[in-house]
Amino acid sequence: MAGGRGAGHGHPAGPAAVPTPPGGGHRKRRVPRSALLIAAVAAVSALVGGGTAALVTDAAEKPDAATTTTTVVGATSSKTGGVAAVAAAVSPSIVEISATSGSGQSTGSGVIITSGGEIITNNHVISGADTIKVTFSDGSKKSATVVGTDRGKDLALIKVSGASGLRPAALGDSSGVRVGDQVVAIGSPEGLTGTVTSGIVSALDRDVTVSTDESQGQQAPGGGRGQWPFEFGGGQYNGDVGSSTTTYKAIQTDASLNPGNSGGALINMKGQIIGINSAMYSSASDQSSSSAGSIGLGFSIPINTVKADLDNLRAGGSDSNA
Repeated sequence: MAGGRGAGHGHPAGPAAVPTPPGGGHRKRRVPRSALLIAAVAAVSALVGGGTAALVTDAAEKPDAATTTTTVVGATSSKTGGVAAVAAAVSPSIVEISATSGSGQSTGSGVIITSGGEIITNNHVISGADTIKVTFSDGSKKSATVVGTDRGKDLALIKVSGASGLRPAALGDSSGVRVGDQVVAIGSPEGLTGTVTSGIVSALDRDVTVSTDESQGQQAPGGGRGQWPFEFGGGQYNGDVGSSTTTYKAIQTDASLNPGNSGGALINMKGQIIGINSAMYSSASDQSSSSAGSIGLGFSIPINTVKADLDNLRAGGSDSNA
């Protein structure tokens, strides 16, 4: 996507007449260095002023790289900027995950982190699965296997079989996230692949408690019964988390999240992943209720937590609940 260029066309007043020196000769008028510098800066400003609504750059990453270099620059204001620019740039890096086990099928989301097919998601999306299918933004599907899981952080790393040339997402720095920052969420709520919502960061460092029990069952398309139970602020939401739980610090957002968004991306306006969406509260357990659906209370695992856990996940992960 290319942004427009533009600069004003001003015409400075002409220089005052310079007296002719004795002898009839003409002196060359010297332009001060400061004037030349100002002119140079003005020329550069004219080029930059129009801006690039969304400049996307890709670079190949090492197989074990924790971050990648896809970035959206200046995704603000114009028709091709803001949320639209972020969505266009990052959507190809977000997938839908369908996990099938003996107890049924669940649907969640995932984030591509390497061109060779490594995908980050929540552990509860793929926990106990016998088969895992991944649907890409272009509608193509591939099988995937689990590389490693960490129940204590509700994270999992899966890898698509026979994949190459995928577009990895850029992993940002969640330590720089501030309350009030605008964010975009992309995932597959209710199995609706590639759904984009937006909002702000509502709070930081929220203690969220989720189940580590594989038998919980969650994220099933169709709402209600498939919601992932969690505890927050002394309250219990979407059901009983059970006796086997883990607690982590989360980013709170009012971007609309629904069952199936788990494992998807929370993204800043530079197109960088700042969190993995993991828990969301719906005001009714029965989808037929008029009050069912997102109420703007969602939580994401900070991306710095994910990056710190990548080596562990690539090595097979752990079942620690710590």
